[in-house]
Amino acid sequence: MKVYQTNELRNISLIGNAGSGKTTLAESMLFEGGVLSRRGEINNKNTASDYQEIEHHQGGSVYSTVLYTEWRNNKINILDTPGLDDFTGGVVSSLNITDTGILLLNAQNGVEVGAEIVWRHAKNQNKPVVIAVNHLDHDKTNFEKTVEEARQLLNKKIILVQYPINAGVGFNSVVDVLTMKMYKWKAGGGAPEILDIPESEIDKAKDLQNELIEAAAENDDELMEIFFEKETLTEDEMRKGIQTGIINRELFPVFCINAKENMGVQRLMDFMINVLPAPNQVTEPVNNEGDSVKCDKDSFKSIYVFKNSIEQHLGEVLFFKVMSGTIDESEDLINTTKSSKERISQMYAVAGKHRSKVSKLLAGDIGSTVKLKETKTHHTLNEKSQDWEYPKPNFPQPKYRVALKAVNESDDEKLGEILHRIHQEDPTIIIEYSQELKQLIVHGQGEHHLNTLKWIVNNLHDIEIDFITPRIPYRETITKKAQSMFRHKKQSGGAGQFGEVHLITEPYDGGELNSGTKMFKFGDKELKISVRGVDEVKLKWGGKLIFYNCIVGGVIDTRFMPAILKGIMEKMEEGPLTGSYARGIQVYVYDGKMHPVDSNEISFKIAGSKAFTDAFKNSGPKIMEPIYDVEVITPNDKMGDVMSDLQGRRAVIQGMSSEGRYEKLNIKVPLAELSKYSTVLSSITSGRATYTMDFAEYNQVPHDLQDELLKAYEKEQEED
Repeated sequence: MKVYQTNELRNISLIGNAGSGKTTLAESMLFEGGVLSRRGEINNKNTASDYQEIEHHQGGSVYSTVLYTEWRNNKINILDTPGLDDFTGGVVSSLNITDTGILLLNAQNGVEVGAEIVWRHAKNQNKPVVIAVNHLDHDKTNFEKTVEEARQLLNKKIILVQYPINAGVGFNSVVDVLTMKMYKWKAGGGAPEILDIPESEIDKAKDLQNELIEAAAENDDELMEIFFEKETLTEDEMRKGIQTGIINRELFPVFCINAKENMGVQRLMDFMINVLPAPNQVTEPVNNEGDSVKCDKDSFKSIYVFKNSIEQHLGEVLFFKVMSGTIDESEDLINTTKSSKERISQMYAVAGKHRSKVSKLLAGDIGSTVKLKETKTHHTLNEKSQDWEYPKPNFPQPKYRVALKAVNESDDEKLGEILHRIHQEDPTIIIEYSQELKQLIVHGQGEHHLNTLKWIVNNLHDIEIDFITPRIPYRETITKKAQSMFRHKKQSGGAGQFGEVHLITEPYDGGELNSGTKMFKFGDKELKISVRGVDEVKLKWGGKLIFYNCIVGGVIDTRFMPAILKGIMEKMEEGPLTGSYARGIQVYVYDGKMHPVDSNEISFKIAGSKAFTDAFKNSGPKIMEPIYDVEVITPNDKMGDVMSDLQGRRAVIQGMSSEGRYEKLNIKVPLAELSKYSTVLSSITSGRATYTMDFAEYNQVPHDLQDELLKAYEKEQEED
């Protein structure tokens, strides 16, 4: 394969709703460029993209697929992305390393929810977008409505470069107002017949060309002067202005295609080569030190790994972009993320499941390699003198969580390795083992997302797993002081066990610690104690335990105090009410008894634990639940349904604002009420709403819910 210069490269992401035709367009582009000798079809499961077994099973993209095609002595790197929001990680990571998004719209359905979602991702990453209206050969096609919806829902600066002559059954012709020609295809598509615009269309074409000229001129002061002087622009001048507008996201051109019949594909590829920016024409990436990195083949060597995949017969394949410099085969680089040396022994240009070996890749190009030791997704590899990294993209926060366990415990170790590998392939799947909940928790973008993970584990790795409802990480604390004592006495022949502990529990609000003398009153009795020592225990789950040693007269030997604290800490880790972590408590150990023979550490550990449990339950105990800040973005017409659902979830509205045709709700919602919320929200808004969630605080649960939790825990303990 030819070594492509940076200015001969175009990097694009195909984005859009599921069913918009991204994979089919990619197939036609590879066919036209000679990378494929024949076009595959999704129904036949033989496309270059969507080649993974899970994608064959689901009939659509689950991962982004790296592809390329060659066109007119240039190379177009293509990332075909998933259309379902559950697999949005592939869209975010693809846009992060490409320079332009090609948004496909289905002319039968207009602007679908998936198009709105990926448009937001492109906007968030400040990426240029070109629109390709597809499926123009169906009887329900409505090109004009699709374009009008796009202007209303996406951006008013969407402008036509092409429009169809005969949209619907039999579609085969478009007018191109940039070249002012009509393109007409025979059955099977491919190279069009280039004709003069019919007399019946000339006025419409001229009007649209004038709109395009004005839009192009607006993006360049020099072109604006030419336009004012001549009232027109040449085709080359228009291309220059359009390119500037595209890069600045001030212009979003529209093309017409029928990807399945390979109509309009060559013209779209011509536009990519002639107008879309090369990697060195867009905003330079910034490393973690805040420095811009110039995309220059003669600069220092630097690559960024944006994706990995486990391939049969190859093992782990790593996909990377050459950010700067020139990478040769057998290149030695430093993984700055892991501070380790790696050798790029083999490199490939990738077209899905098809690979072509290459010996050199220049700045801006995309390739793959295998058999690296420690390099994973989002790692940076530089030459020795550069020790910084590229930041990974901002992926959406998880919206759905389940607890997972292997049906056979013997599979636990293998399951852990598989889940780690799955996270590497899809960083939006997050795996954690919660010591608190004693569950393996898997976080994802939605119910379908995690069901897909389950299918992969069950069917591709032959491990049967179950999903169960994850527990809620409640917290336990107290609201008033209480006094208690416990005597642990056990005799079974020989040395026995004896320990007696008297203590007081009191809420701790984070204020100053007590010292000296303190008075307590319980009923008619007053108790005066003197603080001799204090341990301030910072709890790993937040908050503190303050442990006061108030023993006088040696009634409990100092060497037994750590054992008492250990017994209390065990109950702090498994709270007396629901087994959840406890926090915000002060404990005063002020009296007790020892036995000269039978007292030992285990005796005082048990006595301390039992006394603490009794005092805790009499200290006005309360259960705290995690509250999340949730931001919901919903279409205006679904606002009532969304609000009605939230009312049943104990949500507290913090604020509302409008963003065009959308309403943004800022609310606080208990985590316990967010189970399967992503599925419900999608159902009531037809998939058009989205949301994010971040932990905010802990608040007391309502009394009726606390009673339910206490009864449930008691029942669980009885069953155990």
